[in-house]
Amino acid sequence: MIIIDSQVHVWEAHRPDRPWPAESLAAAGGFVAVPGARPHRAEPVDAAEMAAMMDAAGVHRAVIVPPSPAGDSNLFALEAAQQYPDRFVVMGRFDPMAAGARERLAGWLEQPHMAGIRMTFHKPQWSGWLDDGSIDWFWADCERLGIPLMLLVPGRLEAVGRIAQRHPGLQLVIDHLGIHSNLRDAACAGDIAALVALARHPNVSAKASAVPCYSNEPYPFRNLDGYLRAVYDAFGPRRLFWGSDVTRLPCSYTEAVEHFTRALDFIPPAELPWVMGRGLSELLRW
Repeated sequence: MIIIDSQVHVWEAHRPDRPWPAESLAAAGGFVAVPGARPHRAEPVDAAEMAAMMDAAGVHRAVIVPPSPAGDSNLFALEAAQQYPDRFVVMGRFDPMAAGARERLAGWLEQPHMAGIRMTFHKPQWSGWLDDGSIDWFWADCERLGIPLMLLVPGRLEAVGRIAQRHPGLQLVIDHLGIHSNLRDAACAGDIAALVALARHPNVSAKASAVPCYSNEPYPFRNLDGYLRAVYDAFGPRRLFWGSDVTRLPCSYTEAVEHFTRALDFIPPAELPWVMGRGLSELLRW
């Protein structure tokens, strides 16, 4: 079984020629998506360290997602994938409001090691794009160009449903099961229900990434079993992708892997390879 992690971050510290946004530099400690989320570790992670972490946990490949606090540059992620071309691909950040965005999008997949785009909508300056029509061209062009998208979109899954219906050829992957990053345990129920409702769209998939971050219980996080079973039953093994977000886990990387490979008894052994990597590999043509 080839195990592919659907989300890892690598990043470098702020430096003058590759600066971090001012608001990120002002934050202390590890970066977080929103207040109350489990923070990522404060120290940067490079490709060599991530590859070693993967080796120790039995993870063969991983999708690098550049972290939003470091800004919109994909250079460090692409350099990591170039260093380990058999192990990493990148779902890069993209600003649809930037000058020349549409022209840049046209050649997106021509970049070596670039597999798609990861959009984040967890802040007001981005979530408004889901309603005002300003990036309607982006969804249409990604559909036409065959660019798969990963979406961090907590609380706005109904907007994803509208996009999926309007663009049936566009592959949309929901990050972190659609759960708000500051929620734990039973508080996740509403977000899980909203995600399950999206399963009716065949072009929507779900990343079971960072799952341990949403439980206050220790491994194997039994209080999440019912939610994971509901998502698995709705999406099936070919549209549910395991992932770790390893740099903010409250458990070991190995436990995050074995949570799915050993602790969850509702995934049949014959279907487990799809959840652990094959489904994502096919979607990204990797």
